Amino acid sequence: MTATASRIHVLDPRLANQIAAGEVVERPASVTKELIENAIDAGSQRIDVDIEQGGTRLIKVRDDGIGIGEQDLPLALARHATSKIGSLEDLEGVSSLGFRGEALASISSVSRLELISNAEDDPRHGWRVVAEGRGMEARVTPAPHPRGTSVGVRDLFFNTPARRKFLRTEKTEFAHVEEAFRRQALSRYDITWVLRHNQKVVHQLPSGHSVAARERRIASLLGKNFIEHARYIEREAGGLRLSGWVGLPTHSRSQADQQYFFVNGRVVRDRLVAHAVRQAYRDVLFNGRHPVFVLYLELDPDVVDVNVHPTKHEVRFRDGRMVHDFLYSSLHHCLASSKPAVDHDADGDEANENDGGHQQEGVAENAEQPRWQQQGIALTHSPDRHPGAERVRRFMQGYQALHPNHEETLLTPQAGGSTDLSANAMGSSHGASEVREAPLTMPADDPTAPPPLGFALGQLHGIYILAQNAQGLVLVDMHAAHERIVYERMKTQLAAAKGLDAQPLLVPVSIAASGAEVATAESEQEAIAKLGIELDIAGPETLLVRQMPALLAQADPEALVRQMLEELARYGRTHQVEARLHELLSTMACHGSVRANRRLTLDEMNGLLRDMERTERSDQCNHGRPTWTQMGLKALDRLFLRGQ
Repeated sequence: MTATASRIHVLDPRLANQIAAGEVVERPASVTKELIENAIDAGSQRIDVDIEQGGTRLIKVRDDGIGIGEQDLPLALARHATSKIGSLEDLEGVSSLGFRGEALASISSVSRLELISNAEDDPRHGWRVVAEGRGMEARVTPAPHPRGTSVGVRDLFFNTPARRKFLRTEKTEFAHVEEAFRRQALSRYDITWVLRHNQKVVHQLPSGHSVAARERRIASLLGKNFIEHARYIEREAGGLRLSGWVGLPTHSRSQADQQYFFVNGRVVRDRLVAHAVRQAYRDVLFNGRHPVFVLYLELDPDVVDVNVHPTKHEVRFRDGRMVHDFLYSSLHHCLASSKPAVDHDADGDEANENDGGHQQEGVAENAEQPRWQQQGIALTHSPDRHPGAERVRRFMQGYQALHPNHEETLLTPQAGGSTDLSANAMGSSHGASEVREAPLTMPADDPTAPPPLGFALGQLHGIYILAQNAQGLVLVDMHAAHERIVYERMKTQLAAAKGLDAQPLLVPVSIAASGAEVATAESEQEAIAKLGIELDIAGPETLLVRQMPALLAQADPEALVRQMLEELARYGRTHQVEARLHELLSTMACHGSVRANRRLTLDEMNGLLRDMERTERSDQCNHGRPTWTQMGLKALDRLFLRGQ
């Protein structure tokens, strides 16, 4: 390919704007987003959005904001003209949604755009501006209009057929427009919003400042199920404030389509935020499912950079590690407080999912086994049926070495029973244990009221516990529930240990690393050492793993270290070692919890219910499966046609 001798020249203004439009204007939804953001920045109290034919024929956004004066209208459609920033200092602490000054110019270059505005209270003093000709000269004419601004965008991509042919069907394009509208409507509850499609009202959302008003808007936009299965969170620390609604793990979705995160009112999709959320939901979410949330992070605008991407969907935090830790700890604490309570679905509409790998087989009954195996920690009586059993057995022996009193401290003594659940419900039928008593946990506000999960009535097929509470019938998957109880107590014991016991490798593992990985290993030596890993730098592109946590002696050192370094470089924190340890404890808890077809006494069943009420995250097992469900009296009445 030969180079031509073309002279350097200035691009035609319309061509330059069309090139810029390629970054900002992808489809009708992106136009709608830009116009709505301008309306919000204008201080509007009401925003009306009218769409025709999915936005390809017309996109019109009308607001009642401050408007634009006649003298400023010629610049309204000019590129790099804005009233929102005036200096580098303004850009570094920008609080408005728009600031680049190129959206309207870009949109007008690929459509027929008309802007009518009035900055005065007299509706006769409005003005219209359009951009015409190849030079996009602004033409201003009088046009009556109430205070505020209306922007109409017609025939999108009429002059760029190559872009227009990539648009989808009217239904698909409007779905994207509606999603853009939904995101903006969730960002500002103090604004009244109206969305119409082909002259039909799709959404009409009144303004409201109370939590109840906000929940009504969320229910209107995301469905009542979202609010019914979400918890409100509000937490503040270190100049950061997080508020919003977090979906319960049992109310998850097959795709990440109900995840809304706002930074100072701006909707963002950020890798650091996504990672913190994933870690918070790590061991309470069913495999392959996605959490739902509407969350608002507020912080000083000076410590967040919004000038990262033309679409302004990404941000960069000055102290990403602090933001990550704050988000993770806040969400982790909120989900941990999700214990059995009376706000569960009273009609029992939750669907039980597949077991996800749970083992339901009985525990070997062998008097010659070690005591901890007799008490339910035995992995299986048939190693051939579980190929990984020997590996987990070795892990368990390592855990036992760290916690020799495991069998005495793992389970809470039960009240009023003839035996300890740890011996009879978990272990051999002829493994005796001393009697220990503990008071039942009752609601603090009314000691005479029944506990949230009520009292046991009996067992169903040796799998489910049936209990009666104030709302009606409670059904508990006893294996799944007890698995979570055992798992959480193992995690507590491990966290209480003074550091992780490390085991030197007989032969250090050499890792061919990139320069970036070596730099991360060097700068994060202290954090890596706290995880029980000894990582030496043996050369500019070589790392040596000399030591691993004892409980992870069988893990792949290279894979673990690479994932750990990647997380440290990207997020400033790594949860890889913790995740591996918790995965191990989860497996141990699964094999160490009460099995199906195990006969329990009523005292033992009630003891398990009380343990559930005391245990964090006990609404789900370690694999994210629900552990219990509620069938209210109204649902039972409907089932038997009572009162019909």
